[in-house]
Amino acid sequence: MNYEDFKTVMLGRRSIRKFTDEEVSVEDVRELIDCARFAPSDTNSQTWKFIAVMNRDTIKAIEEATWDELHKRAAAAEERGLAREGKLLVKSFGPYATAFSDAPVVIVCLATPYESKFRERIFDPIGFVEEAVWAEEGIKSSCLASQNLMLAAHARGLATCPMTGPVLLAQHRLRELLPIPDEAQINMVIALGHPKERPGKLSRKEIDEILDIV
Repeated sequence: MNYEDFKTVMLGRRSIRKFTDEEVSVEDVRELIDCARFAPSDTNSQTWKFIAVMNRDTIKAIEEATWDELHKRAAAAEERGLAREGKLLVKSFGPYATAFSDAPVVIVCLATPYESKFRERIFDPIGFVEEAVWAEEGIKSSCLASQNLMLAAHARGLATCPMTGPVLLAQHRLRELLPIPDEAQINMVIALGHPKERPGKLSRKEIDEILDIV
């Protein structure tokens, strides 16, 4: 692939929130994970794991758990005198947080503990950094792999939408439903399917607004 072909794929990807009823094959999912696993990671630690939820009942359960927790947050806000904000949370953020509901596949992206020969032999013995830093390293690598996955999906004619709503609202419910071990962080969920919509381009900041050359 030349640069222009790659850029076409990259610039053409959109976050899709409406999907057709067409199923996604296990082969498709495996192909995307194959692309994801070749992302870079700190000291090749490969701190990622994916759960592909293809059972419609389970996807529905994740949606219901997210809405349930959302309504709890809204009710708590109302009790603190923030009724308007609580209503906006449900009305505006709710559909955004549950836009995976009609996708045939929901991929839960995990960050596994950072382990490497450098950490075992050098970093931990000298107390190189705080434990929280290693958790961040896992999330960073998981994000890189997730981007690989989404670009690969677009190139394959599929659509994705990365979301953190279920993670922010119902992480403990996700852990129970799937289940997910305590040592794994839940990074995001990615809705995957065949696109039912083709959103237009969103505005982007100009290069000079985000780039400093020193």
